[in-house]
Amino acid sequence: MTARRLAMPLLIPLLVGCTGDQQIERPTPLFNDVPIEYPLSMWDQDIEGQTLLRVRVTELGRVDEVEVMQSSGHAALDTAAVRGARGLRFQPARRNGRRIEVWAQVPVEFSKRARPGDGGG
Repeated sequence: MTARRLAMPLLIPLLVGCTGDQQIERPTPLFNDVPIEYPLSMWDQDIEGQTLLRVRVTELGRVDEVEVMQSSGHAALDTAAVRGARGLRFQPARRNGRRIEVWAQVPVEFSKRARPGDGGG
């Protein structure tokens, strides 16, 4: 029996639409719990893909809005990515020491291949 793995988001926040002279510290993802699950039906069919999301990270580090920027080509994977991204948590972005709300890009990869350091099968 094969166990279903969690999809591992490659959390690389990239600020979108931030301009001006002020220095902004980007939000930092908290990796304690990855709430994005690989849909069982897609896992069983060996379907893989990557969904690129745009998330709004609040000044409290929570995600309050999620948009699909680039689809994986599979609605079930995109839906799982959006649903799970709502549960992601970040160390908030800061400008001049104050917490701010920002948009970040989050690529979510659904892959059955083990990654280095994830403990394997």
